[in-house]
This record gives sequence, structure tokens and C-alpha cells, in this order.
Amino acid sequence: MLAVDVEKRLGDFSLAARFETAGGVTALFGASGAGKTTLVNMIAGLLSPDRGRIRLDDTVLFDSAARIDVPAHRRRIGYVFQEGRLFPHLSVAANLDYGRRMRGLARDGAETARIVNLLDIGHLLDRRPGKLSGGERQRVAFGRALLMRPRLLLLDEPLASLDAARKREILPYLQKAHVPMVYVSHHAPELKRIATSVVLLEGGRVAAAGGLDVLDAATAELMA
Repeated sequence: MLAVDVEKRLGDFSLAARFETAGGVTALFGASGAGKTTLVNMIAGLLSPDRGRIRLDDTVLFDSAARIDVPAHRRRIGYVFQEGRLFPHLSVAANLDYGRRMRGLARDGAETARIVNLLDIGHLLDRRPGKLSGGERQRVAFGRALLMRPRLLLLDEPLASLDAARKREILPYLQKAHVPMVYVSHHAPELKRIATSVVLLEGGRVAAAGGLDVLDAATAELMA
């Protein structure tokens, strides 16, 4: 379970968000500028809240009152960015191995093979990122995050730069991962394919939280 109760001010923008998830895939939905990326960056440990608390299962990641702020590299949270952010000078195999090495994990050939097969990237292992399509790069970025053995996976608009065909290519791989996720997007059809719960952000506040009916209601309001 992820429990978030945080506040953050960035210039004229203020965020105050409180919600809990029970596993599965939590969609973080809202218009551009609603605070989605700010929120996931705080969960990841890339940005510290001004005040509040973040807990993942039985581990407190941040607590302003108790002066707890676990560094990002110790949170065991994977993060897949919109651009993938692969290292251009490394092969796909080396990019995949990066997260494991940064966490100091022992090499597990069986686990690597499982992830490579899951994402169908075995034929890409010797290539550099510059030789990959957009969809291939995102599958490699997803694999790198999974090989960190994360307790939680954050995905910030991971398919936003891809066309509809590439999105249809990637989504089935995400659905097969079986890792708790917070999935950021403003694209409702994409979220309906993968989400089990929804948190709706509006202007830095949680406007609603619940099942896919939250997404349906928000989409209907936008179209009204």
C-alpha cells in the first residue's frame, strides 16, 4: 500500500495531495499543470515535500515531523520517464543492467532472461538506443526499471511521445508485469486499459479518488 499526504509550493503553484492505494495500477489523471509529475517526483524522492508523509507498505519514505527523508536510491522505486532516458553510449544489455548495479544486487541470469522474454527485447541486446524505435526504447526503459526489483513502479506519461500503434504495442507488456504502479497520464483510453484505481488531480488538489468510474466522470466533464 502507498499512502501519500504531502504539501509542496513551487513558485505560484501549490500542491496538497492526500490519497492511498491498495496495489495494482493507480492512474494519476489530470490536465497538464495539475501537479502529476510534481507528485510522482516526491514519491520517487527526487523532490522533497515541504511537509507531510509518504509511506510504502511498512516503510516510511518521508515524514517532515520525524525528519525522515529516505534518499531516492534507497526507496526501491522504479521510474520510467516519458523519454526513456537510456544511456546512448551503452548497449541495450548494459542499459538493462544499470539499475541492478546501482542497487548493488547480485546478477540473476534467470530473472534477466524472464524480463527480456516478457518484453520481447532479446534481439535488441547488442544495439545502442539510437538504433531503436520509440516503442523499443520504452520497452528497454521498462525492463531496466523492473530489473531493479522495485516495490513500486512510477510511470510518468511513458507513452506520450508514441503514436497509437506504438501505444498498442507497449500496453500489453505493462499489463503482464504484475508490479504495483502509479501511472501518470492525461489520456483516458490508455488508462482504462491498465488502471485498477484512479486519483484525479485538479489544480494541485485531489478532486476524486476511486475506481474507473472516477475516470469516466472526469472524462465526461471535460467533454461537456
